[in-house]
Amino acid sequence: MSISAAKPRILVARALFPEVLDFLSQHFDVESNQADAAWSAEQLIDKLQGKVGVLSTGGERISAALLAACPQLRICANMAVGFNNFDLDAMTAAGVQGTNAPDVLTETTADFGFALLMATARRVTESEHYLRAGHWTRWSYDMFCGSDIHSATLGIIGMGRIGQAIARRGALGFGMQVIYHNRSRLDAATEAACGARYVDKTTLLQTADHVLLVVPYSTASHHTIGAAELAQMKPTATLINIARGGIVDDAALAVALRERRIAAAGLDVFEGEPKVHPDLLTVSNVVLTPHIASATLRTRRAMAQLAADNLVDFLVHGKVRTPINTPQPVARST
Repeated sequence: MSISAAKPRILVARALFPEVLDFLSQHFDVESNQADAAWSAEQLIDKLQGKVGVLSTGGERISAALLAACPQLRICANMAVGFNNFDLDAMTAAGVQGTNAPDVLTETTADFGFALLMATARRVTESEHYLRAGHWTRWSYDMFCGSDIHSATLGIIGMGRIGQAIARRGALGFGMQVIYHNRSRLDAATEAACGARYVDKTTLLQTADHVLLVVPYSTASHHTIGAAELAQMKPTATLINIARGGIVDDAALAVALRERRIAAAGLDVFEGEPKVHPDLLTVSNVVLTPHIASATLRTRRAMAQLAADNLVDFLVHGKVRTPINTPQPVARST
């Protein structure tokens, strides 16, 4: 009687949709974190012992030290489009494949970016707090006057898939003048489809009525918006960050908001999240949301399924669906 080979062992680092876990269980011996416990770096290393793959979210740091301590690990599949939680150079050198989940969240995230922009510009959160506190007793001509979206100038920093989707919403849906800044300029056809015009960063900051950030996080993009950049913006302008924490200097932003050097801000991401800089909690002209730009059930399921598909494709079929690196051919422990 032949004995069937044991299934490869993988770790699912956070709670996940049961149907996705069932799919993974068809191919792997799955250890999952359905209790959604917050693991330390040491606990994550312990959980990864003997595992060849991990389905991670943006909160699990895959470092050089972790890779050295987990010699059997072959793939890290991120349930996110961003992967700043990966030490990609270390993964590549160690022969570990990294994957992400692009495309499936583009339109949903763009929807939310526009929702956050509108809530910020029209002072939705601020006015709701005022109403709930019982302060609304009569109408007045200037009560919570915000700024228009239609026909305004929208400046987008970071013009990838999500930036382009936001640009289309602004130009085609709201008649906005869309300008953008990016590491590299888009081709003319893509610019025309987005209704967007390329400008340098200074021009964007000085011109835009609304500045929206969709740039990936890296050491080069750290504090893309700091005190100097905020000083270049119009005092009537709004700033929206749906990119990553660390793109904005949150302490400098809190000062600018308190001193009304810009009108308002909308933030879905924060430095050191889930902690939020305490000064941001003391200013009224900011809309704060807990990193939910991709949070619809359909989109989150699609993100989870794509991460699961990456694990199956790589570990079972020997191919890669959405790679973010090309690992060196290093022999890992088995």
